[in-house]
Amino acid sequence: MSKKNTTDVIVIGAGFAGMYALYKFRKLGLRVRVYEAGSGVGGTWFWNRYPGARCDVNSLEYSYQFSDELQQEWSWSERYSAQPEILEYANHVADRFDLTKDIQFDTRVLALEYDETTNLWIGKTDKEDKFVTKFCVMATGCLSKHNVPSIDGLDQFQGELLHTGKWPHSPVDFKGKSVGVIGTGSSAIQSIPIIAEQAGSLTVFQRTPNFSVPAHNAPMDKTHEAKVKENYQEFRAQNAAQPAAIRMTINPDSALDVSEDERVSVFERSWQEGGLPFAASFSDIGINLDANATAVDFVHQKIRGIVNDPEVAQMLCPQTVIGCKRLCVDTDYYETFNRKNVDLVDIKKTPIKNITESGLRTSAAEYKFDSLVLATGFDAMTGAILSMDIKGRDNELLADRWKAGPKNYLGLTVNGFPNLFMITGPGSPSVLSNMIVAIEQHVNFIANLLEFILKNDKEKVESNLNAENNWVELVNNIAGQTLYTSGCNSWYIGANIPGKPSVFMPYIGFPSYVEKCNEIVKDSYRGFEFS
Repeated sequence: MSKKNTTDVIVIGAGFAGMYALYKFRKLGLRVRVYEAGSGVGGTWFWNRYPGARCDVNSLEYSYQFSDELQQEWSWSERYSAQPEILEYANHVADRFDLTKDIQFDTRVLALEYDETTNLWIGKTDKEDKFVTKFCVMATGCLSKHNVPSIDGLDQFQGELLHTGKWPHSPVDFKGKSVGVIGTGSSAIQSIPIIAEQAGSLTVFQRTPNFSVPAHNAPMDKTHEAKVKENYQEFRAQNAAQPAAIRMTINPDSALDVSEDERVSVFERSWQEGGLPFAASFSDIGINLDANATAVDFVHQKIRGIVNDPEVAQMLCPQTVIGCKRLCVDTDYYETFNRKNVDLVDIKKTPIKNITESGLRTSAAEYKFDSLVLATGFDAMTGAILSMDIKGRDNELLADRWKAGPKNYLGLTVNGFPNLFMITGPGSPSVLSNMIVAIEQHVNFIANLLEFILKNDKEKVESNLNAENNWVELVNNIAGQTLYTSGCNSWYIGANIPGKPSVFMPYIGFPSYVEKCNEIVKDSYRGFEFS
């Protein structure tokens, strides 16, 4: 095997996790190689180019903090940045820190196998490259394996077939076309208003409505930006102390302990502020069904006040608790259903039977389209990792190990798979936090662990089985104290993928997670085994 394919660390993925991992591990003096399936950096923001794709975390927070110079020199144009600007930022970071020289693009890793005789990982790519490395780091992303539903006849459609998670890099023109959109999750909620403005007609096929709050996006307040940059470190520290590492003021009051007028007034202020902080309107919305019901009622009233047709408004009102699925953030989503060229179809009442050459057929009618958009989301948290054939000790497949759910320790390591690490894996705050903050914390933890291994002449590290079982139990016990496990079928538990084990995957609470990680390190990496 050629020397160029032997390295210290292989990182899989060149999104925000992979880029920072490359930067950080190079600082340790390690030889690092990154493999990326796309033709450029950016991960989620490289692939998700659908109309309206935008971050739901404030731009001043959804950015790296490892370099103060980078923080000071970059300016955002909007409160919530759109995909093109975030991708531009990712490319700026790659250029500024000369990252691309160690990234091999257009290359997908197919298999990883642990060699117990050498304590090395052997990998294979779709370019028939083979590599040998001591450490493997999965920077594959939580929402990167797009989900294509199993619908009869999908390959028969003769029109333009699109998926929001793998959008063309050239502009898509819907002007005057008849368009169908399947799905009403976050990507659909962002894209539907823009597609509706262009299309001759738009039909939305909804199985389950989602809660969405207005973004009230606006140009960046430059005075506010300058104030933040005066003391960015303190700004970041304050954010990291919040449950999701996102800046929001949690109202300490219970929604049940105030008068109805005061409660509505608080909800209204949060609605007008816009964005994810709506979930912090009262302290018990996420843990008390009765308190949650008051937020549900408020949003239902908003939907009914926006959507003119009472029947359509009712169809758009979710009949679940607010927050058990991802809370969406939109611009004119509900208003879009007042347009004469937009129709909503309830596919719980009239299920999709099959896709035809010219459109689709439900149990009640047949529809014809020029373009069909699958806004059907992702195989979240585990999909990208399990798409690779990963064999650990004793030739055990990771897919077999995770048949009943993704067992792991800290969302970082898996027993039986030495020197293999995940960034924001299942079992960590990941999708329930500011992803870039979670990424930097994970990469820093892994970098410190690698430094510890090298300084102490160790060959390998993995979590022990007892620590792993206890961690999975803890993650689910915490979730059980909230309304995330209240019975609604979310991708947090893999419910959108047929056959996927129903296990709540993210750890809830960024500050407590960091605290536990720090305690583990102080206790000589408790739960890890070195040899």
